[in-house]
Amino acid sequence: MSKETNTPTEKLFGSKTRAKLRKLFFGNPEKSFYVREMTRVIDEQINSVRRELLNLESIGVIKNETFDNKVYYSANNKHPFCRPLSDIFSKKIDTTREKDIKETTWEEYCRPVKNYLKGLVVTNRLPGQDGIDLLIIGNDRTKKLTRWAEVIEKKQGKPINYVIMTPDDFTYRKSVRDRFILEVLEMEITEIVDPSNIIKG
Repeated sequence: MSKETNTPTEKLFGSKTRAKLRKLFFGNPEKSFYVREMTRVIDEQINSVRRELLNLESIGVIKNETFDNKVYYSANNKHPFCRPLSDIFSKKIDTTREKDIKETTWEEYCRPVKNYLKGLVVTNRLPGQDGIDLLIIGNDRTKKLTRWAEVIEKKQGKPINYVIMTPDDFTYRKSVRDRFILEVLEMEITEIVDPSNIIKG
């Protein structure tokens, strides 16, 4: 009877959960994630995620660090497998068309909630950095914006920190130079959707 072995290659490939984690890490090699974020984004059970994290960590393709008593996992950029995996899973964009593609993407994302969304700020939050990824301004009494944000999270394939504010709340807090609003607007911003001119106005 032949003896089973678990080579690094065998540990890298395998279950559906492991495949989803590979895509999450190597499609976002600059990002870090904690376990419950991962379970929400890839839609898998926490026990399965923990098991596959151990597999990937055992061959060194991912690493972990602790911030604020949470363990964050990320791609290990020093591992020889990291570059080819990142090339496979990261989206390559023609820089000459990057702006048009980005605008089209968010325009499409916002279309289902255009009657509820009054403004949107998309930031480029770095791993471990304080702050939010999305500031959503609009009426969320029916929770349509909350459900929309969860859909965006799935489409982006990564955890998203977001805050939803009513237009009145945002306008008031902006007028009194609220610290939270100022900090969001001082972050690196990748996109502003402002159909009501509430953000720039």
